[in-house]
Amino acid sequence: MRRLILPAVFATVLALTGCDRSEPPPPAAGADADLSADDAGLELPADDTEAAPPACPFTAEQVAEFVGQPMVDQGNCSFGDGEGVALFTVTMASGLAGESTYDYQRQQADQSYQDVTDLGDGKGYLAVKELGAEAVVINDAGAFTVTLSSFQRLGAQPDGYQQALRRVLDGLPS
Repeated sequence: MRRLILPAVFATVLALTGCDRSEPPPPAAGADADLSADDAGLELPADDTEAAPPACPFTAEQVAEFVGQPMVDQGNCSFGDGEGVALFTVTMASGLAGESTYDYQRQQADQSYQDVTDLGDGKGYLAVKELGAEAVVINDAGAFTVTLSSFQRLGAQPDGYQQALRRVLDGLPS
């Protein structure tokens, strides 16, 4: 008998709350029912293209030119050296999304990297440490976070990562 009580109570709660319906609930009545995004003070993009992240801007061949060694496309704008060591990734977002997280990313870069330089043209920065680098760029095409890690050849040169990132930045859509 006890085994039947809990399922019966659960089914009753679902029925009373309307959770067993297949159609959506009716809109709420009252003063706020017809409130639009403009009325609420929200800024929405003019169309879906402003909110959509851009596509991956690079191929494995382009990435190989940037870093000076062969690279393998691992999907989702991630490229590896084929040996599981060096990694090159690009994370894309809409400009709106990039703007909303930029200050936090910049603060984290200051804590994680030895040298962080603001980019003079537009919003972005370039950050470098011994075995890695990161660049964040927000422009008309969207927001891009580029991360390089564990490239022995780049780490062996005093400004190897910085030079590679500068080539990457030149190749980003604007």
